[in-house]
Amino acid sequence: MSAAPRTTLVVDDEAPLRRVLERTLSHQGLRVIGAGSAETAYEVVAAEQPDALLLDIHLPTMSGLALYLAIVHRWPAFEGRIAIMTGDAEADEVRAWLERHQCVVIRKPFNLREVTDWLAAVFRIGEERARGGAEA
Repeated sequence: MSAAPRTTLVVDDEAPLRRVLERTLSHQGLRVIGAGSAETAYEVVAAEQPDALLLDIHLPTMSGLALYLAIVHRWPAFEGRIAIMTGDAEADEVRAWLERHQCVVIRKPFNLREVTDWLAAVFRIGEERARGGAEA
């Protein structure tokens, strides 16, 4: 019996980019859920408990940075499983936020390999923690 596919939540209000990520990651055997808003993403995290999140900074009603904080405050285990996607990594407020929070940043425009490599690392760490937790 094979294990259930890993689930990745892609949060970006730019539907074309979200669809590219959904299609690419699905072709690699992942279960992908897309969300175009912070509110929808928060609901999906609560209901689905995805294995990893790709989170855009600029969302319509709440910044991705605020959403990140809300998620890790409610579910601390998501820390290290969320990557921030942005084209504004050098903006002063973004740099200041990133200095205070340990979070992977995937700069737009990005190479899809960068995304898949990060996801592979997150899944590998999750498996190692699960094995270690089962032995404790």
